[in-house]
Amino acid sequence: MVIIATRKLLTISSFSSVFVKIYGKLLTQIKYGGGETTMYDAAYIDYLIYFHCERDYFECHEVLEEHWKQDPPKERKKYWVGFIQIAVCAYHHRRGNFAGALKMISNAIHILENDSLNIKKLGLHSEELIKILKKRKHEILDHKPYYSFNLPIRDDKLMSLCLKRCAEKNLSWGVESDLHDEFLLHKHTKRNRTDVINERLHQLKIRKNNRSK
Repeated sequence: MVIIATRKLLTISSFSSVFVKIYGKLLTQIKYGGGETTMYDAAYIDYLIYFHCERDYFECHEVLEEHWKQDPPKERKKYWVGFIQIAVCAYHHRRGNFAGALKMISNAIHILENDSLNIKKLGLHSEELIKILKKRKHEILDHKPYYSFNLPIRDDKLMSLCLKRCAEKNLSWGVESDLHDEFLLHKHTKRNRTDVINERLHQLKIRKNNRSK
């Protein structure tokens, strides 16, 4: 790796901070694919697996929110919020909470329909995604029941990577949600979140320490 210095030399502490941030990002990018470098973040792949294989929209929210918060507040990417809200919409819709689902799908459309470039960078068909979301919004307005749907992946490499992860976890891509799984349907009320809360507090402390350096 070649590091080009600016006029002001980095101190040892600031260099360490920058290195950890860059190295951590690289580790995230190469985590999947059997050592093959991928342009997609690990959290995004996890999101896609939860969304399409397990229909676990609660975990979609958890994993992507943590990823979104890794950036400093003023640098956070808004399109991640859009994808988080797609998952939360599906979670509410499946539980029959049409008001909550409508709010989330409306917000997601507002964020994503003007950000086609980043949607394409995420390996998705941008126009097809917005069509799917708007169709879902109309169905929610009509109080039609939930059914599972897939995000329109256009990148064959991304699709191949997801299918490989499915095979490793003994899962199937694109299965219908189990509407009789009470834990899955109401996970936010049934899950023991002690570990999650402790980890969030730990990560928050790390981010505060990094910003103070």
